Amino acid sequence: MDSLHEHTVKPRTDAEKKAMTNRLKRIEGQVRGIQKMIDEDRYCVDVLVQISAINSALKRVGFEVTERHVKHCVSDAVKSGEGEEAIDELMDVLNQMTK
Repeated sequence: MDSLHEHTVKPRTDAEKKAMTNRLKRIEGQVRGIQKMIDEDRYCVDVLVQISAINSALKRVGFEVTERHVKHCVSDAVKSGEGEEAIDELMDVLNQMTK
């Protein structure tokens, strides 16, 4: 059998892509802001607050991708009889994300 990620997936809508891209661009801007803060020798706590904000934003993106994966990819795999593999794959990646 092919790897699960080689199966056809439901393409993201233009609205989904735009929302995700905008969120990632904001995160990218926040990272650049931290780089500037470091260059300017800003107060450590201020830098840490910004790092925390970025971590939260990335977790939110990860949650949204996970939710979409479960609702589409895992659900489709279960319907086609490949649910066990899809669930194992998801659990592996969730375990990796929480390290």
